[in-house]
Amino acid sequence: MSETPRFIRVHPDDNVAIVVNDGGLPAGTRFDAGLTLREHVPQGHKVNLVALAEGAPILRYGQVIGLAARDIPAGSWIEESLVRLPPAPALAELKVPGKGPAHLPPLEGYTFEGYRNADGSVGTRNLLAISTSVQCVAGVADYAARRIREEMLPHYSNVDGIVPLTHTYGCGVAINAPGAAVPIRSLHNLARNANFGGEPMVLGLGCEKLSPEWILEEGRPKPAPGNTPDIVRLQDESQVGFESMVAAIMEHAEKRLKNLNARTRTTCPASELVVGMQCGGSDAFSGVTSNPAIGFASDLIVRCGGTVMFSEVTEVRDAIHMLVPRAATPEVGQALIREMAWYDEYLNEGSSDRAANTTPGNKRGGLANIVEKALGSVAKSGSAPIDDVLSPGERPHRKGLIFAATPASDFICGTQQLASGITLQVFSTGRGTPYGLAAIPVIKMSSRTNLAKRWHDLIDIDAGRIATGQASIEEVGWELFRLILDVASGRKQVWADHWGLHNDLAVFNPGPVT
Repeated sequence: MSETPRFIRVHPDDNVAIVVNDGGLPAGTRFDAGLTLREHVPQGHKVNLVALAEGAPILRYGQVIGLAARDIPAGSWIEESLVRLPPAPALAELKVPGKGPAHLPPLEGYTFEGYRNADGSVGTRNLLAISTSVQCVAGVADYAARRIREEMLPHYSNVDGIVPLTHTYGCGVAINAPGAAVPIRSLHNLARNANFGGEPMVLGLGCEKLSPEWILEEGRPKPAPGNTPDIVRLQDESQVGFESMVAAIMEHAEKRLKNLNARTRTTCPASELVVGMQCGGSDAFSGVTSNPAIGFASDLIVRCGGTVMFSEVTEVRDAIHMLVPRAATPEVGQALIREMAWYDEYLNEGSSDRAANTTPGNKRGGLANIVEKALGSVAKSGSAPIDDVLSPGERPHRKGLIFAATPASDFICGTQQLASGITLQVFSTGRGTPYGLAAIPVIKMSSRTNLAKRWHDLIDIDAGRIATGQASIEEVGWELFRLILDVASGRKQVWADHWGLHNDLAVFNPGPVT
C-alpha cells in the first residue's frame, strides 16, 4: 500500500507547506485537506496551499520568505525561481525592549562528569593542545603530535589525546589593521579552551608577525627571544636540525602530560556546560525537526544554569526582528544590532550580500533563499532570553543563551565557537556532512530519517521522526539533552570521534593579507 501523502504547515498563517514523503509526490496527488498537486513536488519542497498573485507574500514560519514572481495556481511547486528575495529587516527600525522577557524556570538535579580546571571552568575532554603562532610550523606540529601520540601518550592513560591547533594566520598579514583583532583574539582564546586543562604551549617559528606571546597573554606583550617554559621557537639557535626541534617540543609536552594525567573526571552540575549549536547542509526539514529539537535542548541547558551559543550571522540576519525582542537587556539588544551592521558592512566591502549564503545543496533540499534558511536556523536558539552577545572570538561575560557572532561557514563557525569557549557542539544537518572537531565532541543530528538510515554510522541522533509523527519536538529534545550529558561525561562517543573525522581549524580573518 502506498504511503499516505503528507505535508507540514508550520504556522496557521502559512500559505505554503513542505512535502514530507520520501522521493516527493507526483502530479495529481490529493491530500486529505483537499489540495491536489499540479506537478511533481520533491521531498522537502514547498507547495502553495492557495493561489498566489504576482507580488503576493509567500509565508512560512508565519513570516514572509519571499514574493511570488508571477501568478501561481494552488498546488504548484514553489521552486526557487518563483520566489523573489524580500529586503532584509531594516536595522534602524528595530526597537530594543526596555526590559527583557522573563527567564525560564530553573531545572535542577542534572550533572555530568567533567574535568574541573583551576580557573573554575569545566572541560568535557582532557587534551594536550599545541598552539601555533604561524602556519609555517604546522607540518612540524603535526609530526611532533604523531610522535607524542605514539611514544608518550600510552604512558599517560588519563589524557584523551593531543591536538595541534594549526591555522593559516600569523605571517603575511596586516597585523595592526583593525580586522587583525579578530584572529589574534581567537587564537589567544583557542589556547584557553577548558578542554586543554590550563596547560598552554605554543610552537612558533621566530620571524612571524604574530608573536607567540600574544597567544599566551592578552594584549600585545613584548616578545622574549629564544625558547621559554611555554614557547618553542624553531629558529632558536639551541635547535640544531629537525630532530632537535622535535625533541624540544616533546620535552615541553611531557611536563604538561604529567599535569594533565593527574586530572580525573568529577561530578559537575549541568550549569558548567558550554555547548555550541550549529547547522550545516541544511534543508527545509531543518527548521521543523532538528533545529526546534536543538532549541528545546538549548532551553533545558539554560534552565540548568548552563551556557549555549548560537551563531552564523547571515543565518540570523533575516530573523533579527524576532531576536532583538528576546534580548535580556537593552545593551544586549543593541549588541545584536551592532553585530548585524558590522557584518552587513563586511559583506558590502566584498561586493557581496546575504543572498550568497544559500548553497546548491540547500536549494536541492527545499530552501528557496537565505530568508527561509535563516528562519529555520534561529530555531536552534530555543525560547530563552538572549543574555550576551560576543564579537568573533570573544569569550562569554556571563552564562545563559549567547549569540556568538561568526560567519556561517561550518569550519569557521566551529573554530570561532571553540575560541569562544564551547566544550561540546551539536550540529544539525539535512543533506549530511562528516564534519567534526578534534578538540570537542560534535553530536550530529539529522533532520530527515532517510539520511539517518543511509548515514547510520555518521549520524548520532535522528530528528526526522518528528516529521513523520513518530516523536515530538519535546521528546527528541530531551533525548538530545541526555545524550549531551552522556557525551560530555565520556560515557558515549560520537561517530565523528569513532572514525577520527576532524576538520582543520579555520580562524576568521576579516583583515587584509599583505
